[in-house]
Amino acid sequence: MENCLLKMRHIEKRFPGVLALNNVDFTLRKGEIHALMGENGAGKSTLIKILTGVYQMDAGEITVEDTAVSIRSPQDAQNKGISTVYQEITLCPNLTVAENMFIGREGGNWVRHTEDEKRADEILKLLGIPARSTQQLGSCSLAVQQMVAIARAVDQNCKVLILDEPTSSLDDKEVKMLFDLMRDLKSKGVGIIFVTHFLEQVYEVSDRITVLRNGELVGEYLVEDLPQVELVSKMIGKELDELSTLKESDEEDISKKEVLYEAKSLSSSEAEPFDFTIHKGEVNGFTGLLGSGRSESVRAIFGADKVTGGNVTIKGKNAKITRPIDAMKHGIGYLSEDRKRDGIIAELSVRENIMLALQVMNGFFKPISRSESEAFADEYIKVLNIKTASRETPVGSLSGGNQQKVILARWLLTHPDYLILDEPTRGIDVGTKLEIQKLVLKLAEEGVSVTFISSEVEEMLRTCSRLIVMRDRHIVGELTGKDLNQAQVMKTIAGGEA
Repeated sequence: MENCLLKMRHIEKRFPGVLALNNVDFTLRKGEIHALMGENGAGKSTLIKILTGVYQMDAGEITVEDTAVSIRSPQDAQNKGISTVYQEITLCPNLTVAENMFIGREGGNWVRHTEDEKRADEILKLLGIPARSTQQLGSCSLAVQQMVAIARAVDQNCKVLILDEPTSSLDDKEVKMLFDLMRDLKSKGVGIIFVTHFLEQVYEVSDRITVLRNGELVGEYLVEDLPQVELVSKMIGKELDELSTLKESDEEDISKKEVLYEAKSLSSSEAEPFDFTIHKGEVNGFTGLLGSGRSESVRAIFGADKVTGGNVTIKGKNAKITRPIDAMKHGIGYLSEDRKRDGIIAELSVRENIMLALQVMNGFFKPISRSESEAFADEYIKVLNIKTASRETPVGSLSGGNQQKVILARWLLTHPDYLILDEPTRGIDVGTKLEIQKLVLKLAEEGVSVTFISSEVEEMLRTCSRLIVMRDRHIVGELTGKDLNQAQVMKTIAGGEA
């Protein structure tokens, strides 16, 4: 503790109807990378927002380098050497890279263009970020925008650097670049709070782990003293043996069931022509690297992009699906890859978000009564264990995992025959992932067909009985039975299929 940089003691925070943090302690040492772990809703974001002055704590104390501090605003936190890079990009896409890196300094004056552009280029070169100081930030990829946000925080000579899901938009090369930077900052005495859902990354770069669950402290551990399976158990509060035996394959029986949906040479403005079939009660999935065409294919199935060709049959009958409403009327539901952009309406309540799809199918001239919508919302909040203060809580205030459950509830309420789930577990905790995987298999047992897409191949192997492998927007293989293993998936993606 002689190198203690930050201490948070007995932190409490209440929201209406919810005790978000209850007597939580957190300690950060100089020159360490400290992972803050827990399920969505465990209290991680609330603790960070208290540390950064977004929220005010109801009880507790914070000390920085043995000095008690009161953090009243994000600017106040920054002045005390606490910088944050959030999962969602908070920069201005209409400004240049340099303007984003330096605006707000010098008491809020506008940037000194020549001097700041030169400094920005030096930082970008030092960090290996493929961007120029003078280019508009919006022209950069999401990954580069994330790295610019990190560069901005690093350049502020921070003592405490908070990285909230910083790798969610980065590829492997960029993750390595970030980790190299984190280790360099660590060697200079910076304390780093690392929040991520990628467990492997925690063990690759962290020194210590603090686990929260249901707003309370579970414990603080050295990484070497906490095996990964124990970390997961502490996060969700139960053993995870069931993870390895979640799916019992029954491919032979599935292949004998009726074909629910079949597409021949289906194409869209974003997808090359492809053939696709799914049987009643089957869970299959599209896999491949980012950009392989996974999402584009399912968007074509749902009519989310302009359909340009192909023939579709549903239950043996020809079907014309050119718009999402056509797909919905044929019993197809679709949870999109980007829940923020295409899923939730953040300002609307949990109840209103749950009711959206059913109301669209009924038509807006046949409004669902308030009492009926309340009953539906209460039912699915209970069934899916959605953590919300009430059905009228704005959905944007919920954790990512609970937002995802709200979207699932929306589609389950329509009683679909075929449900497409594109990255349903991205950015959510292990416990909620397990709940969603169990729900998928339960739906399949009840006869619902499910297409499941995940960037985590192991997750797909646990849930799918058939994988369609894509590369360069074309289907390059189909795996079932004994071929459903990670090595074969990787081999097929790489072009080594038989």
